[in-house]
Amino acid sequence: MADRSGEFVAIDRLSLDDKYYDLSQDDAAFLKSHTGIENDEELKQHVKKIQVDAYQVYPYPCIRYFWFAQTGISHQSAYAQLLQLGRERPSAIFLEIPCAFGNDIRKAIADGFPQENSLAADLERTYWELGHRLFKSTPESFPVPFVPGDIFNDSYLTSGPPLYTPPSTPAPALSGLTSLTPLQGHVSAIHVAMFFHLFDEAKQLALAQRLASLLSPVPGSLIFGRHFSADVKGVRDLLTTGDDTPGVSRLFCHSRESWTALWNGGVFKEGTVKVAVEFKEAPLYATTPVEWKLWLMVWSVTRL
Repeated sequence: MADRSGEFVAIDRLSLDDKYYDLSQDDAAFLKSHTGIENDEELKQHVKKIQVDAYQVYPYPCIRYFWFAQTGISHQSAYAQLLQLGRERPSAIFLEIPCAFGNDIRKAIADGFPQENSLAADLERTYWELGHRLFKSTPESFPVPFVPGDIFNDSYLTSGPPLYTPPSTPAPALSGLTSLTPLQGHVSAIHVAMFFHLFDEAKQLALAQRLASLLSPVPGSLIFGRHFSADVKGVRDLLTTGDDTPGVSRLFCHSRESWTALWNGGVFKEGTVKVAVEFKEAPLYATTPVEWKLWLMVWSVTRL
C-alpha cells in the first residue's frame, strides 16, 4: 500500500451506508453508457461492489459518499477552456492528477478531448484498476497511459520552477512514460480534483510549484480543480461529530485571497497568470457551525 504519511488531513474510517448513493441523471447515464448496465438497481449494486473494495484501500470520504462515481469536471467553469484547447491547440496534452478511478479524464475524452493526448497519474495503481472495473473497460479498450508515483518524489517529478519560454526538448511520447519529469513545460492543461486539501500549507505550496513546472508557458495553458476550503485561511479541527459527517477531523484550508496570492506572485511571477476562484456550497457542510464550515473551492490558473 502507498505511503500516505505525508498527508496532513485526519480522516476517520466511518461505516459505509448506501443511503448516500444518489447519482445525478447525468452521472448515471455516463456510467450506463460505459458499462452497458441499463437497470438502475443493477447499476447501484455494481457501484457498491467497487465502493467496498476501494474503501479497503483507504477510507477517503469521496468513496464513502459515492463521489468517486461522479464526473465533477464538467461542472467547472474552466472545463470549456480544456475542451477548447483540445480542439484548437495541436497536440495539447491533458494531465489528470490524481486521476483516482479516471472518471473526469473519461468524461473529457467523451466530450471531445483527444484520447491520444491524455495522461492519467496517481500515487498508486489500485484506484485506476478499480476504475477499469467500474467502467467495465480494459487497458486495451481504454488505452490512456497511467503513470503511478509520488508527486513529491524527485525521482517521479524533479523539483523546478515554472517555464516562461518553450522547453528546449520536444514533448515526449505519452506511452511508456515512467515519470512526469519529461513533461515539464509541455502540459497544456492539468486537472487537480480533491487533492490539495490533503496537505498542510507548506506541502500545498510545494504541490503547486511542482504542478506549475509541468505547465506549458503558452498563453491559455491552465491548471484547474476543486477542493475543500474556507472563508478564513487556517487549520480546521473537529469537523466531524458523528456518522452523518464527512469524517474529517483536521484540514488546512486556503481562503479565496490566500489561494489567489499563492499562484499569482507565489508560484508564478505576479501578473503572468489569471486566477479564478469560486466558492460553492458543500452539502455536507451546509448546516455546520460557521467556525467549522467548509466550501467547495472551484478554481483555475491560466497563463497570460
